[in-house]
Amino acid sequence: MNDFQGTGSKLGNPNRGRFKYQKVVEYIKNEIVQGSLSYGEKLPSIRGLSQLLCVSKNSIIKAYDMLEALDVIYSVPRSGYRVKELIIEEVANLPQPKEVDLLSISKEVLKYSTLRHSMPAGSAHPSSELPAVRQLYAEIGRHSRRQTHTPSYYQLPPGDDNLLKQLYKITQQQGINVKPADIVVTNGAQQAISLALRAITEPGDIVAIETPCYFGLLLMLESLGLKILEIPCDTHNGMDVSALERALKQWPVKAVLVTPNFSNPTGSLMPLAQRKLLLSVCGNTPIIEDDVFGELTFSGSLPSLKMLDKYNTVIYVSSLSKTLDSRLRVGWVISAQYQTCISKRLISESMGGHNLIQSAVADFLVSGKYKQHLKCARKQYQENLHVFCTRLRQALDHHPLLNGCYQLTHPQGSFLCWLTLPVRVCAYRVYEDALQHGISILPGRLFATNHQFEHCIRFSLANFHDTMPWRKAITELAAIIVKQLK
Repeated sequence: MNDFQGTGSKLGNPNRGRFKYQKVVEYIKNEIVQGSLSYGEKLPSIRGLSQLLCVSKNSIIKAYDMLEALDVIYSVPRSGYRVKELIIEEVANLPQPKEVDLLSISKEVLKYSTLRHSMPAGSAHPSSELPAVRQLYAEIGRHSRRQTHTPSYYQLPPGDDNLLKQLYKITQQQGINVKPADIVVTNGAQQAISLALRAITEPGDIVAIETPCYFGLLLMLESLGLKILEIPCDTHNGMDVSALERALKQWPVKAVLVTPNFSNPTGSLMPLAQRKLLLSVCGNTPIIEDDVFGELTFSGSLPSLKMLDKYNTVIYVSSLSKTLDSRLRVGWVISAQYQTCISKRLISESMGGHNLIQSAVADFLVSGKYKQHLKCARKQYQENLHVFCTRLRQALDHHPLLNGCYQLTHPQGSFLCWLTLPVRVCAYRVYEDALQHGISILPGRLFATNHQFEHCIRFSLANFHDTMPWRKAITELAAIIVKQLK
């Protein structure tokens, strides 16, 4: 039932009893799972199902609209609705590995704007208003003044000794049993993943990724000349491991790139049993685990893939870009097997890292302020998500054409959430119209290559404030969306 959780509900009553249209959604889904409704088969008429389930025709209409928005059914003019064939049901229906071409649209969407948005929910940067960020930059200032009196030098891999000790402590606290020599400091997680991919792949190789997927990773795969195999994901539980298993049997996949903890853009959290199954299914196929949001959990953490890894196939990547400040560009990669290769590439590309930033961040971590910062960040981001999702549901439910016809995720960590709208809504047009009203969001087409998320929107809420400008912007955004349904 995961695909149907987190749907629109009456605002102010999140714990209220389930709506009747949700009963209809559950009924149709159960009929499909049990085989009573086959793919391509016509659904019961609105009148017939209304009588069968003793609910109103409006409830049936809402349920069918929701199922269509979630890409479970499709409408046929003058013929009603039919069950849509799921691409994960047969190996042959998995998308072909393909090259990526997202550079042009990404540059257009991500170009820096000097305008102040009334609703800056586009870029996924952490809050710069938390006290520890100011303390961090004060530390950087002290190190900057200190280094003016010392000779310049390159910070060669694996990185600043003091920083490596602190990162080792962080990994130990997370239950990851590695040696300090297995850690290499990089210029952010993006570079760490790039280095890992180049250590295990060649141009033209196939890499399996979750879809929707962070567009920065798609761009990276494009730049490396790699082909991607998009594996369907549940917005709550992450990558469909059974679909991945079938893909591994069909294609010569050289690596699997996955974010078990609060994936970008949906915020999905892979359950423990699914993590163990993923490791079993992949066997000797290397897994790159992107864990940049892992420490922003609201209610306890699950073991990482690296922690569960018994055969040393997982390359673990993390950074401070989402937990502390994205301008630091301090990331790290853990892989005993590929550590030497990664270090060589790091030296050849950039002669290592930034000694000023690494030494300053090391002293900041030594101070113990990072732990307190994480507590504050988790609390703030959890509140931001709760209030924003409440406000957005209120605005969407105000419109009868949207009420109950969307899915809004409410992750258990990070500061991102994902909105799935009826399929006839073009999120890119919503994005363009919203910019004219000072509203910054990201359209779903950025997060895949097969155009399957054209009706989806990602929100970044690290800098959310429950103020009148934000409330007004949310109301305006709902009005912009509903225009496309009229």
